[in-house]
Amino acid sequence: MSSRVPEGSKNKFRVLLRRGCGLDKPGNHLTTFDVAVVAAKRSWEHIWAMKILVIGATRGIGLQLVQQALEGGHSVTALVRKPGNPIDDPQLRVVGGDILQAQTVEEAMAGQDVVCSTIGVKAGRGPITVFSEGIRNVIGAMKKHDVPRLENVSGIGAGDSRNHGGFFYDKLLFPLLMKRIYEDKDRQEEIIRASDVDWVIVRPGFLTNGAFTGDYRVVTKLDGVRARRISRTDVAHFILEQLRSRKYLRQTPLVTG
Repeated sequence: MSSRVPEGSKNKFRVLLRRGCGLDKPGNHLTTFDVAVVAAKRSWEHIWAMKILVIGATRGIGLQLVQQALEGGHSVTALVRKPGNPIDDPQLRVVGGDILQAQTVEEAMAGQDVVCSTIGVKAGRGPITVFSEGIRNVIGAMKKHDVPRLENVSGIGAGDSRNHGGFFYDKLLFPLLMKRIYEDKDRQEEIIRASDVDWVIVRPGFLTNGAFTGDYRVVTKLDGVRARRISRTDVAHFILEQLRSRKYLRQTPLVTG
């Protein structure tokens, strides 16, 4: 009995494999080497699959991070104020709650390998404390459940990144609209720095809704540097890549275009 695969079946397999691996663009030719590389990549991703808690997962960087983490084979728990799955995926668990609710944060934290805080607020006139109070709850829950790693999204204007946004942002927008937000982000960063968890504070440049490029800069020495635009998708990509790396551990990298 012949063991040869019918030509039609082989062609169908190639089409599906090319499509699943992103190799179905015009001009791409799937070779034996391509198949081996893709298989090895997926095996590696499976071995390194993590349980990731994303706080602030319904929009912006948080939503992009959830999508990319699921595509990478990770299991994701999303802590959201308005329950309801932002994405339909069996590897996604949604917990309704708020970063200011310590009990809810602890519930979401149980069993995680890493937590990513991507929360944001709109500019306003009242006092802002959500960043500092929220991160206390996060770090407290991390200690309770032995979660070692924190990736926290801050922004341009926090800490030593202040005055690296250009004239319009530094002299007009920041003092008029962003000052209270970044006063609390400064408090948040101080709390993180004083903790004994492994942390990376990610400071994105000026965020856009652009597509993924993978073409961005990561800067830790800011002398002469001015932040530029970067897509939320690229920032999420950087955060996800850091989960397997210690390169920027206990640092505050500026991620910018």
